[in-house]
Amino acid sequence: MSATSTVKVKVPATTANLGSGFDCLGAALTLYNQFRFSLSTREVLQIIATGAEADRVSTDASNLVYQSFTKLYEHLGKTPPPVQIEIAMDVPLARGLGSSATAIVAGLLGANRLAGSPLSPEEVLHLAIALEGHPDNVVPALMGGCQLAASGIDRDWEICDIPWDRSVVPIVAIPNFELSTAEARRVLPNHYTRADAIFNASHLGLLLRGLETGRSDWLRSALQDRIHQPYRQALIQGYESVQSAALNAGAHGMVISGAGPTLLALADSASAEAVRSAMSSAWAGQEVDAQVKLLQIDRQGAIVE
Repeated sequence: MSATSTVKVKVPATTANLGSGFDCLGAALTLYNQFRFSLSTREVLQIIATGAEADRVSTDASNLVYQSFTKLYEHLGKTPPPVQIEIAMDVPLARGLGSSATAIVAGLLGANRLAGSPLSPEEVLHLAIALEGHPDNVVPALMGGCQLAASGIDRDWEICDIPWDRSVVPIVAIPNFELSTAEARRVLPNHYTRADAIFNASHLGLLLRGLETGRSDWLRSALQDRIHQPYRQALIQGYESVQSAALNAGAHGMVISGAGPTLLALADSASAEAVRSAMSSAWAGQEVDAQVKLLQIDRQGAIVE
């Protein structure tokens, strides 16, 4: 494919872990960051960010979008060209919705297209996983839908598309405070009991079937977890109140989205609005401002124009 001078990339937010799917399961959501890459005649890097929290985005070479952009050219053994990057932000930063994954995916896809698309989608995917350090956000951000990633034998990763029944509605409650992934990982133990490992393995299997069928009884049990959520809940102000409100309003269950602090509830379409309202009220009762959104699963993934 021939090179071009301007590329637009649209990348969905993601929710990772989904309870028992710690560090291996993620889903793309209908919330997006959009990026525009333009070859520039100026030698000085230009990065322009607009939208929510745009003033917090770095506009120099430390920007994650630009770092990913240059990484692809390095992988090709080429010097990255001067570029202007415009970022329109709707995915909040450091909230557990994959904002860093959108930056990595966009930088790689923008560079690949400007370079004439020398890398296959699979090669871009493996670069994205290497940059992020784990697959659970970048894989659904690239591919859309719900994706399970497992280490392979003949190749680094096996990626498996997980059916998600359209009756299962994701509701995200995004608070106005942050929780860094590093902090959320620090509270996790180094070792787990055999009982906890068996618990999570069985509940992950049940979760995959629950998502495929939409069965409420399976989902209520499957969203339990013993690997990360019991240790992270204390880092999220009002967690128990929001969880109780969601369940009482009819949610199948509630989990921490990614490393948090965003909370994700799953509900059927009949209960979704009641769950959204209840979660919003519960956090307001804890004097926490939060945006609570009814979303859907994005089934396309990143789009390059």
